Amino acid sequence: MKVLVIGTGGREHALAWKLAQSPQVTGVFAAPGSMAMTDCASVIPMQGSKDYVRLAKDMGIDLTVAGPETVLVDGLADRFKEAGLAFFGPSGAAARIEGSKKFAKDLMKKYHIPTAAYESFTEEKDAIAYAEKQNYPLVIKADGLAAGKGVIIAATFEEASKAIHDMMEGLAFNGAGRQVVIEEFMEGEEASVLAFCDGTHVVPMIPSQDHKRVYDNDEGPNTGGMGAYAPAPVVTDEVMQQVYDRILKPMVDAMRAEGYPFTGCLYAGLMITSEGPKVVEFNCRFGDPETEVVLPMLDGDLAQIMMDCVHGTLSPDSIKWKKGYAVDVVMATRGYPGAHSSDDKISGLREAEQEGCHVFHAGTALKGDTFYTAGGRVLNVVAMAPTLEEAREKAYQGVKKIHWDGAQYRTDIAVKGLRHLKK
Repeated sequence: MKVLVIGTGGREHALAWKLAQSPQVTGVFAAPGSMAMTDCASVIPMQGSKDYVRLAKDMGIDLTVAGPETVLVDGLADRFKEAGLAFFGPSGAAARIEGSKKFAKDLMKKYHIPTAAYESFTEEKDAIAYAEKQNYPLVIKADGLAAGKGVIIAATFEEASKAIHDMMEGLAFNGAGRQVVIEEFMEGEEASVLAFCDGTHVVPMIPSQDHKRVYDNDEGPNTGGMGAYAPAPVVTDEVMQQVYDRILKPMVDAMRAEGYPFTGCLYAGLMITSEGPKVVEFNCRFGDPETEVVLPMLDGDLAQIMMDCVHGTLSPDSIKWKKGYAVDVVMATRGYPGAHSSDDKISGLREAEQEGCHVFHAGTALKGDTFYTAGGRVLNVVAMAPTLEEAREKAYQGVKKIHWDGAQYRTDIAVKGLRHLKK
């Protein structure tokens, strides 16, 4: 089986790495990919229009997997289906679960899937008038795609009105907030559950916890994610059953009933509240950086599982998980998530791997035989161990081996998990 992975980042690097371990995969190809992915894939730099369907046809690709949400929302799965090619990922209609916050919230309301109370707005004055009457803090979300950053938690009405103005005037998130969703603030602890779906059947992956804020103690602005760990103890077996019964299965059933069955990876961003798990957001693809900790723990053939999803034959019997834990510490450039530095020489990658870490590259460029920074999030340093404490210590030992001028990372990844385990 020849597999094509679409994308360039740490998530795609992890996908290619795991797919390359499948006994039936004869070759993994990454487009556009990155030079860091040559450790597990053949990289195909894409020029011009990026016709992935033509590429897959020309290369005799048996299965294509898309990492980023943008191509899924744009309907790439539909074009592959029209061409008669196997594609792991939802249709454009189903990808609206991430492409439009309003669409997702309306669907949850219709099918009684637990989530925060909300209203959506297309007029700034109406949104501000509504916000003036709400309790605080208040959550303001851009309706469209914003690379995981289109959420503002406003502590005051003044903060809310500024966020609404900036979003709806197109000053923030590249116009993704010309329509906004305003939600009540949910109390609890966040977690993520990714699930394999074939349109009818749903098999959850192990739960994980992302760290969105740029600084320790969940301070500073939201980012694409500064680290993750799995499994997350806050999602107990009882909570996981509730996630399946009240959230994942009802949503997949709802989407099939509405005429756009979901095939691929459904990501449920959750708040574990005193009333049980509630949905913060749905995504239509593998999470980043959750993928980098979940896939290393998968004890199975990812390519076969994906093919089962494509063919509607998904079974929980084919999906097993390793014992232990995985921790991912994201290393980012100075200034991220705002304007940030780039083109800094990276050292210590081999030494980190000698510590027993996997290093998935999110934003690097290869010059000669040396990697340089080429993005806000640069590296995912991932370690596995029998205990969460050991995995965390191992990951940070790897991080300490890596250096470039201005590197930043959080020092408290997985601390919440350790607290849960000690209770």
